[in-house]
Amino acid sequence: MAVLVVSGTGTEIGKTVVTAAVAAAARAAGRSVAVLKPAQTGVAPGEPGDADEVVRLAGDGVTGRELARFPEPLAPETAARRAGMAPVRPAAVAAAAEELAAGHDLVLVEGAGGLLVRYDGEGATLADAARLLGAPVLVVAAAGLGTLNLAALTGEALRARGIAQAGVVVGSWPQAPGLAERCNLADLPASAGAPLLGVVPQGAGALAPAAFRAAAPTWLAPALGGDWDAAAFTRAHA
Repeated sequence: MAVLVVSGTGTEIGKTVVTAAVAAAARAAGRSVAVLKPAQTGVAPGEPGDADEVVRLAGDGVTGRELARFPEPLAPETAARRAGMAPVRPAAVAAAAEELAAGHDLVLVEGAGGLLVRYDGEGATLADAARLLGAPVLVVAAAGLGTLNLAALTGEALRARGIAQAGVVVGSWPQAPGLAERCNLADLPASAGAPLLGVVPQGAGALAPAAFRAAAPTWLAPALGGDWDAAAFTRAHA
């Protein structure tokens, strides 16, 4: 898996922290990693963006790159249009990812918002870039009510486009999960049509980088370079 696209069922659900965890697990295994953020929105010039946060948490050996930065916290196409800037095209995303893949063992392409958020006026999405790359998509999902429907819709959109879904990771698992969260652990794989590959605890991004790197493999399944056991975790919270 030279390139892995990280998308989600929506915004503010932990995509950046999950991307950092996957990067940290790969680094712990001795792999070189690059993270590509095609469109960074809502961040002023000079301020750290999502790629910078992944590098901060995952540490040395991780390269971060943005293709475009738009000042307003909006969907990439809307933010580009309002700023009078050129949008990000899927072909540019694919070309940048392939360039990074030539010099790294793993490239993580982190999207903005959900899978089908628009990147340009023609309606191109992150899914189009994933299809050009022939890369699987890792879906980050919320833990609580509503996540099953959103995971099902995202999985259906991927299958309709012939794009492989690597699996699902819960981006922010609460310290005191309720009934819905605990039931969703068992139901997410069926809804998404893909395996549950990890659970990242709420507040993980606030850990000191060294603590984050040490813990990251315990949040992710072996398919993502960790040692987390989905069946055991689900049984423990049933």
